Amino acid sequence: MKLSVLRADPAGNITLFVLTPVPVGDRAGIAAQLMAGSDAEQVGFVCPPLQGGAGRMEMAGGEFCGNATRAFGMLVSQEQGSSARILVEVSGCDHPVTVDVDWSRRTARAQMPLPRSMGRTQVDGRWGTFVDFVGIAHFVVEDVPPSLEFFEQAEPLFQNIPDLDAYGVMFLDHAAGSMTPLVKVPAAGTLVWEGSCGSGSLAAAIAQSQNAPDGPFIRSYVQPAGVVEATVIRRDGETAAAYIGGPVHLDLPLEIEL
Repeated sequence: MKLSVLRADPAGNITLFVLTPVPVGDRAGIAAQLMAGSDAEQVGFVCPPLQGGAGRMEMAGGEFCGNATRAFGMLVSQEQGSSARILVEVSGCDHPVTVDVDWSRRTARAQMPLPRSMGRTQVDGRWGTFVDFVGIAHFVVEDVPPSLEFFEQAEPLFQNIPDLDAYGVMFLDHAAGSMTPLVKVPAAGTLVWEGSCGSGSLAAAIAQSQNAPDGPFIRSYVQPAGVVEATVIRRDGETAAAYIGGPVHLDLPLEIEL
C-alpha cells in the first residue's frame, strides 16, 4: 500500500497526516506502522468534510487533539492560498473549529472546546484538577515528579467518563513553569510522553485560572519539545472561551510504502 504522508511539527507534538484515503477500520494498524518508523507521536487521517468545513481530519483513535488541529488548520490554509482564518473539522469535536494562521510568524491558534466538567480531587494524597473536555480529559497536578506509576494511580479517574477517546496526566513544575504530558489513546494502543500537548496545556490554564479575575488569562507552557500558549477568557467567574497557539512547521508530503 502506498500512502501520501505529511509530517507536521506543532510545538514538538510530531503528527503525521495521511493524505491518502484510508478506511476507518485500517487506521489504528496503519498508524502503528507509521509511528514505529518515525519520531511521530500521533497520526491523523485527512478525509472529506461532513459539516461544511474547509477540510476534515480524524485522529487514529478518534480523539480530539488541539495541536493536530492547529497543524491541520495551517495545512488547509496553505492549500487555500494562505488564508489567515480557516474552519476545519476534527474528530472528537461536533462542530467546525476556527484556526487563525499567522504566516509571517509561522504560528497557528485554534479555538478549543470548553470543558464539560472539572473539579479538584486527590490521587495518592496529591491534590490536582480533573478537566473533562468531550472526548478527552486530563488530570493536572503541580510539583509531582512525572512517572508512569503516578499515571497508573490516576487512571481510575477516567474509567467511567462517557465518550472518552483519550486521557492524560499533566505534570506541572510550578517553579520552572514547565509541563510534562503523558497521554493515552486506548483505541490506537498508545501511551506517549508527548513533546507537547495542546488540550493538556489548556487544561492546565483552566486549572490555574479558577481564581483569576474576568478577562484573558494567558500562560505559555514550556514542554519537553516545544512551547504552547494557552488562553482562557474569563467572564462572570466562568471560562467563556479558550484557545491554544504556537509555532507549527509543515514538511512536504512523502510517498510511503507499507
